[in-house]
Amino acid sequence: MKHPDNHFHTHQNGWLRAAVLGANDGIISTASLIMGVASSGASQETIVVTGLAGLVAGAMSMAAGEYVSVSSQADSEKANLEIERNALAEYHDLEMQELTDIYIARGLEPALAKTVAQQLMAKDALGAHARDELGLTDDNAAQPLQAAIASGLSFSFGAAVPLIIAAQTALTDLPEKVSLYSVILLAIMGGMAAKKGSANVLRGATRVAFWGALAMMVTALIGRWFGVSF
Repeated sequence: MKHPDNHFHTHQNGWLRAAVLGANDGIISTASLIMGVASSGASQETIVVTGLAGLVAGAMSMAAGEYVSVSSQADSEKANLEIERNALAEYHDLEMQELTDIYIARGLEPALAKTVAQQLMAKDALGAHARDELGLTDDNAAQPLQAAIASGLSFSFGAAVPLIIAAQTALTDLPEKVSLYSVILLAIMGGMAAKKGSANVLRGATRVAFWGALAMMVTALIGRWFGVSF
């Protein structure tokens, strides 16, 4: 019989969230940019070049931002591990009691909790404290370069969709097709992400599609206003 718990592990959910956010950002920002420029009355060549510039700039910005953010997280993790390493060297007994108290709080009997703490610390004291006190494991350790690459690529893949549509669609139909296909793709991705996370699929799809459509509508109105004014 299949186990009923089909939830993703925490690090898998984190990876899925980052990928979906990057792709959604790519679709929304690039489609909105294209809609704004198209509504201003620009030529198709200008629209496509602007969209391409938005793709490159957005992907680089996402990658750089993610790298800086995750690097800061990695620095914090390293600092916490160094503090824990020094504490283990200077206050071994207190650290033993601290780990024991953690296991007691999780439901173990005091004697068993002390035995578990002793055995784990005998094998890998820093690893035990990193995992059970600081919540750090190999699976969720910060990886700046990996995060930057994943963020930049997912943004690029998302941004490529409205850009390709804009390049292959007649100028008269361009705004309608870019907005329509972008909203449909956003809804599909929102629904898929919700399903993977065991959330309500319709709510997830509707939420992402609504905000994407709103962003495109606002930029289209701004583009039309500036196009008429200037």
